[in-house]
Amino acid sequence: MRRISRITAAGAATASLALALAACGGTSTSSSSSSESAEDKGLAIAYDVGGRGDQSFNDAAFAGLQRAEKEYGYKTADVEPTDGETDADKEQRLASLAKQGYDPVIGVGYAYAAAVKGAAEKYPDTTFGIVDDATVEMDNVADLVFSEEQASYLAGVAAAETTKTDVVGFIGGVDIPLIHKFRAGFEQGVKDTDPDVKVISQFLTQTAEEGGFSSPDKGKAAAEGQIEKKADVVYTAAGLSGQGAIEAAAANKVWAIGVDSDQYAQEALAKYKDSILTSAMKDVAKSVYKLAQSVEDKSPSTGILRGDLASGEVSLSNSNPVFADNDELQDVIETAKKKIISGEIEVESS
Repeated sequence: MRRISRITAAGAATASLALALAACGGTSTSSSSSSESAEDKGLAIAYDVGGRGDQSFNDAAFAGLQRAEKEYGYKTADVEPTDGETDADKEQRLASLAKQGYDPVIGVGYAYAAAVKGAAEKYPDTTFGIVDDATVEMDNVADLVFSEEQASYLAGVAAAETTKTDVVGFIGGVDIPLIHKFRAGFEQGVKDTDPDVKVISQFLTQTAEEGGFSSPDKGKAAAEGQIEKKADVVYTAAGLSGQGAIEAAAANKVWAIGVDSDQYAQEALAKYKDSILTSAMKDVAKSVYKLAQSVEDKSPSTGILRGDLASGEVSLSNSNPVFADNDELQDVIETAKKKIISGEIEVESS
């Protein structure tokens, strides 16, 4: 199926895109021919810190892109971040994609807020999206946000029900409001389930530039420190850094809880999967695809589009049979889920 672009002037050829992006991040795109027209181009995404291959947040966005590419048969692009880049670099990246006729153009991560705003002002006929805890109030921008605290609450219930030492851990990648949501939900879920369970919480860095989302060694060291303090379940919301925490959990024969994607099912983590109890997921793939679908249907979605337990866009994974086949644990989690959806439990977000 071919789409008709809403952009009347597509800009330069794909070769120009490659030159523009070379200064502000690498690109992997199926649009390799300069003869391709704008009408052949569709969804483009620009990754957050860690890039494709994080087995988590960015990979989920890529899965949404792949689904759109397969279904609509158009050209897509996905662009890697670079170290030390500025908001101006990010804006140039998004604007370059829009100029080439990609639509929608999505910035993956809260760090793209200023860049999305700037690019959207320059290209009002292109639909832009931003994934995660950022709001850009513009007529051509979709804010793809999630109630991460709700899935994290369920992760806390699972941790409290599973621990044998009555000590569990939370590791956040960066000390920012978005990751506070993961911590708050997890801690509340633990305490509501068993007030006697101790939660050890920490953040890897104060800023993303220090590597909190991109340093498996930092995640591993933090998890090892919590395990030394008797934590036997460790939940990590830290992007690529979480891989190190999962490795540490496996080495010490304790449980890890993954984040964003179903990390039990990730090929790169296959040797550790028996130590991944579950994952607190947010369906970034679905949200990315749905925005592309809305543009394809010529009724672009804009404004705040929230995924939560009620919509099914946040959840716990059931891939590990140890978790999925534990009927007692599943009953407790299902009860908590119903109470959150009904409003009987109000999950804290900070």
